[in-house]
Amino acid sequence: MKKLKYIFILGIILCVAFFVGKNKIMQKAQQIRLDFMSEMKEATMIENVPFIKQLPELPRGCEVTSLAMLLQYKGIQIDKMQLASEIHRVPFEQNGLKGNPYEGFVGNIYTKSEPGYGVYNQPIFNLAEKYIPEKVLNLTGRDVQDVYKVISSGSPVWVIINTTFKPLAESSFETWNTSSGEVKITYYEHSVVVVGYDQNFVYVNDPLKNNPRFAVPRAEFEKAWEQMGKQAITIL
Repeated sequence: MKKLKYIFILGIILCVAFFVGKNKIMQKAQQIRLDFMSEMKEATMIENVPFIKQLPELPRGCEVTSLAMLLQYKGIQIDKMQLASEIHRVPFEQNGLKGNPYEGFVGNIYTKSEPGYGVYNQPIFNLAEKYIPEKVLNLTGRDVQDVYKVISSGSPVWVIINTTFKPLAESSFETWNTSSGEVKITYYEHSVVVVGYDQNFVYVNDPLKNNPRFAVPRAEFEKAWEQMGKQAITIL
């Protein structure tokens, strides 16, 4: 009996190791594919990217609303409310420590009458993988030229930015103590989908705007994106 139990547990461990290893291999393959993409075009615009507003239902739901645009563009019929219900969440504050947006959506996504913040790239990546496995690429930490190369290839890009689309003063940030260490946050945090660019502007589907393809000065956008940790996700 003990031997059978051991074999069963070993089997589970091997299965988990297989799938974790498979995911790492797929991510590496996608990274290699990105590295071999053709050079970025001087200008490009991706047509027909769905435009979805986050309000009034999701006052803090820019990240999942932008993900809904990305998934719908790839043919996945999913709406922002479904994604909002499925995103992994963490408490705004527990035992004197704040929630970590790198681990899940912090606080309440549905109303600003209760504490809340937002969510960063990894939980969004994990949720996207649920709907279109092995095709989601986390571009976080890559150079902005890689973002433009992906857009040149015809794939829009989910990013973390701020609502001003320009670099913020240091006074706009604060440091949270979380259960996994210090995290720098700003309440100007925002998420949009990049759908195009040219020499002067980056064009985004901003879930807080009334129309798609909002033009943002390119140099300021790049600095603001870098300031927020170069967070970006796409679906190839």
